[in-house]
Amino acid sequence: MKNTALTQKHIALGAKMVPFAGYNMPVQYEGVNAEHETVRNGVGVFDVSHMGEFFLKGPKALDLIQKVCSNDSSVLFDGKAQYSCLPNGKGGIIDDLIIYRVNAQEYFIVVNASNIEKDWNWIASHNDLGVEMQNLSDDYSLLAIQGPKAALAMQALTNIDLSNMTYYTFQYGTFAGIENVMVSATGYTGSGGFEIYVKNEYAAKLWDAVFEAGAAFGIKPIGLAARDTLRLEMGFCLYGNDIDDSTSPLEAGLGWITKFTKDFTDSEFLKNQKEEGLTRKLVAFEMMERGIPRHDYPILDPAGKVIGKVTSGTMSPSMKVGIGLGYVATEFTSLDTEIFIEIREKGVKAKVVKLPFYKA
Repeated sequence: MKNTALTQKHIALGAKMVPFAGYNMPVQYEGVNAEHETVRNGVGVFDVSHMGEFFLKGPKALDLIQKVCSNDSSVLFDGKAQYSCLPNGKGGIIDDLIIYRVNAQEYFIVVNASNIEKDWNWIASHNDLGVEMQNLSDDYSLLAIQGPKAALAMQALTNIDLSNMTYYTFQYGTFAGIENVMVSATGYTGSGGFEIYVKNEYAAKLWDAVFEAGAAFGIKPIGLAARDTLRLEMGFCLYGNDIDDSTSPLEAGLGWITKFTKDFTDSEFLKNQKEEGLTRKLVAFEMMERGIPRHDYPILDPAGKVIGKVTSGTMSPSMKVGIGLGYVATEFTSLDTEIFIEIREKGVKAKVVKLPFYKA
C-alpha cells in the first residue's frame, strides 16, 4: 500500500486510516458530520495526493485530448479547466477527469487514483500523434482547501488574488513561499475553495503553512468520508459507484460533457443512443420515510418490482434526510416520481428530486 507525502501528518493527528485506491488514506479525524459542517460553513483541508497527474505536450496535444475525451476541449484557453470523461469504446466510461490548459501545447490532466494505470494505457494506446506524455502521479501532492472561508484564510499565503478566481480556472504563483505552484479554483464539495498542486518535497511545508494561516478561521483536516457526503449532497458522480465501464455518460446525466461537435471515441455510438432514447438513467432521490439508502440496495416500483439499484447513498449531514443516486428504468425518472428503496427486505418510500440536494 502506498503512502502520500503527508501520511505521517494524518497519523500524528489521530486520523483513522484506511486503504483506498491502493493508498493509506485518512477516512476521518473527529467524525464525518463535524468535518462535513466544517467545510460547508468554514474551511477544511483534504489530502488528495493519491489522484493521478499526466502532462501532455506538443503541437498535437489538443488533438489527442479531443480524440479520447467526450467534452470539446477546443474551447479551453490558458488558465481554464474542464470536466470530461474517457469513453471506453463500448459506450461506457473508463474514467472522469479534469483537463487543464497550461498553453496551446501543454495540458495537465487529473485522473482518479484507482484508474491511473488504466487511463495512462488507454491514452497512450491512442497516441499516434507524437504527443509527449508524462505520468507524474507519484511526484505530486495535492491539497483541496474547501469551504466558504477558503479564499480569506489562504490569501496571506499567495500573490494570486484568490477571491477573484472564477470556478474552473487556475493560475501559477507563489504559495506558502513555494514558487510556481498551481492553484486551481476547483473541488468536489460544492462549497468553493481551491486545489493546490506541489511537488512531494514541498508537501509538508505547504500543509504546515496552510494550517498556520487558517488557524484564525477554524481550519481543520477533513477525511475521505466527509468528502463523500459533501460530493453526494451536490450530486457529483463518484467513479466506481455512479459511473464505470458499464454506464454511458448519457445515462449518467453527463450529456453536458458529451459534445457531438467533434469526433471522439464512441461519438457515433453515443449519438445513436441519444437518438434512439435511453432505457435507464441516473436519478437523484430523497427518502420520504426514515431510512438510509446504501450502495447496491434495490430500487423498487410501487408494486415491489425491481427497477434499478442505488449507486450512492447516505444520511445527508446538512439536510438530516436520506439521499441517494441510482439507475432506474426511464419511465421512473420524472421529478416527484414515487419509488421505494429496499432496506432490510422492506420497501421504504422515496421520491425523485432535482440536483443538487443541498442548496447553500
